[in-house]
Amino acid sequence: MKRIALFMVITLSVTLGLAAKEKKMVQQPLKPMNEFISELMSRMTVQEKIGQLNLLPSGDIQTGISENSSVSVAIRQGRLGAILNLKGVDNILKVQKMAVEESRLGIPLIFGMDVIHGYETIFPIPLALACSWDIPAIEQSARIAAREATADGLCWTYSPMVDISVDPRWGRVAEGAGEDPFLGSRIAEAMVRGYQGDLSQRDQLMACLKHYALYGGSEAGRDYNTVDMSRIRMYNQYFPPYKAAVEAGVGSVMSSFNTVDYVPATANRWLLTDVLRQQWNFGGFVVTDYGAINEMMNHGLGDQQQVAALALKAGTDMDMCSEAFTATLEKSLQEGKITMADIDQACCRVLEAKYKLGLFADPYRYCDKSRRQTDIYTAAHRQAARNLAAETFVLLKNDNVLPLKKQGTIALIGPLADTKSNIPGSWAPTATCQYPTLRESMQRVLQGRATLLYAQGSNICRDSVLQADGSFGHFIPRGDDARMKQQALEIALEADVIVCAMGELQEMSGECASRSNLELFDVQRELLEELLKLGKPLVLLNFAGRPTVLAWEHQHVPAILNVWFAGSETGDAICDVLFGDKSPSGKLTMSMPQNMGQIPVYYNHLNTGRPVAEGTRKFVKFQSNYLDVRNEPLYPFGYGLSYTTFEYGDISLSGDRMKTDGTVTASVTVKNTGSFDADEVVQLYIRDVVGSISRPVKELKGFRRIHLRAGESQTVTFTISPDLLKFYDYYLNDVIEPGDFDIMIGPNSRDVKKKTITVL
Repeated sequence: MKRIALFMVITLSVTLGLAAKEKKMVQQPLKPMNEFISELMSRMTVQEKIGQLNLLPSGDIQTGISENSSVSVAIRQGRLGAILNLKGVDNILKVQKMAVEESRLGIPLIFGMDVIHGYETIFPIPLALACSWDIPAIEQSARIAAREATADGLCWTYSPMVDISVDPRWGRVAEGAGEDPFLGSRIAEAMVRGYQGDLSQRDQLMACLKHYALYGGSEAGRDYNTVDMSRIRMYNQYFPPYKAAVEAGVGSVMSSFNTVDYVPATANRWLLTDVLRQQWNFGGFVVTDYGAINEMMNHGLGDQQQVAALALKAGTDMDMCSEAFTATLEKSLQEGKITMADIDQACCRVLEAKYKLGLFADPYRYCDKSRRQTDIYTAAHRQAARNLAAETFVLLKNDNVLPLKKQGTIALIGPLADTKSNIPGSWAPTATCQYPTLRESMQRVLQGRATLLYAQGSNICRDSVLQADGSFGHFIPRGDDARMKQQALEIALEADVIVCAMGELQEMSGECASRSNLELFDVQRELLEELLKLGKPLVLLNFAGRPTVLAWEHQHVPAILNVWFAGSETGDAICDVLFGDKSPSGKLTMSMPQNMGQIPVYYNHLNTGRPVAEGTRKFVKFQSNYLDVRNEPLYPFGYGLSYTTFEYGDISLSGDRMKTDGTVTASVTVKNTGSFDADEVVQLYIRDVVGSISRPVKELKGFRRIHLRAGESQTVTFTISPDLLKFYDYYLNDVIEPGDFDIMIGPNSRDVKKKTITVL
């Protein structure tokens, strides 16, 4: 039997069966966390303490670690604190045993992975999840992701990503909740609750808030690019979701790649210590993004030793993949550039996380192999994913085409109709072979009822450079566009209705997937134009990881359903909505522009000294507008149609006066005036009419997802509290200022009813 660390012998009894490397440790109560960690650290060498600050990749997400690799050596020397991208409970158990049984002190490792929107049951991408506005269901999706990930040995996820972004060119909008800080905050809280709970159960895992901070504000929508903004904008527009996640108890925070006030976030003491720890009372540990410490050399902050010391002293606790801490901190300590207290503080935070995860009580807590068969990709999980996916689809246009009937002949056309590669979306840590394609789902649904014809119709795009290195579309056969178009037109002539599955590939959004043009790709547009000439009912299913530009499509296509990347149950969920078993209820959480020149376009902007009235259709000289397009987006924030119609009554207020420590209620009656039972998202917006600084033209401050049967009415009431009226002023004080506030309620940010209250 291999030697086990002295502190483990003191705190734990080990069964004789441990030699078989399968039996669990018999647990005895641990000492209180502070006492336990203090005693442990008193026995650690400087090298072992620095080792706890080291996070390395396993080498491959699907394989184990070689016995003689540098990672294995680091584990045995006690110079590694955590591992990312090691998949499979067998692999993780093997490596954890190496850490516990073959290192001097036997300190267990943390195993992390980007479990962003599901593990093997894949939910829609986070931007799509946000479009459901269904907070309990979003929390459940994180709960299921945690259950599945922990069943396969993981205990840490690099999620939620809560970066606010107003630029859809940035590919990572796919991973966030969109442009609004209020909605983003509610989703951040829900994701943390879903992943972590209280960490008392073995099917809960530690969340990692990212990317702190302001990563979504990158210039030109280009990934890893410069961010520069005022602190007032930080506090009012970009910080709220981070703060909400911290207040929800998130266990770790990931620093972002970008600069904040010209200082890289990973070395920004104001950001990591003054704001995060002192103002928001964050008590977990900070990990860098992948290689971020070494990247500070490119930012011009010095050599590896200099930037590592800057990061540690700023409040960074764990180095992801730069190996800068292990390479330089001991030397910096000897030279007086850092102190032992700096190292101890970071080491203590990492060890505290391991204690809270229960790894000191049972290092193999997350290595129960039986759970792999019972807790992953279950029927219940798949049903939850299917239900939620249907809620995320946004109906952008419908000229009496949808829902389709399950009869006649339907032509399914498009490069995304029969591919598994586009189902999961970015950051899905699983193979796609088990998930049905849209074509397979439609065949099953229509069997015996209608005839389904299929043609690929086109390539994704004409530019072969996108496929040259195998990074894009490698599961979609590439053929001759002219021949494929002809095949599509032939089957379309036989059909009663045409369904087009088009858009971008999942690899075209996410990290390092910025795009300068968000219009439908050339060959797909050309095919769509030819199909429309046939004069038949046509539905465009727009697959995307971001808001795209659909101005031409809006003008010409009779029905458009934005389906994002909806996860493992994509095909069945689309069929649920396409054929009317469920009514679409998704609402946009990022405005969709009319053209690229409008970007960034977002609803909660400041006014100008020369504003153009909302809804103005033509150019107004010497006002803030364009010569060639109106200011408004094509589809505004909060927008989404249904198969039914909803009628909003006038707003009823409990009073038109409110004290700064009082409340007012605002109510509106919503009636389903159509023939379908359906969900509606009722949205509350507020405008601070006069303030000490310029304030947004409107801000989301509440929402309610309700279900109404055909003909049914419901009164929805919002309580307007002081917290909803507060903002950070010029001096960054969180204040509520007396004066008038417009109260607006409606189905989206544009079409609202309004009343005014006065705060005294």
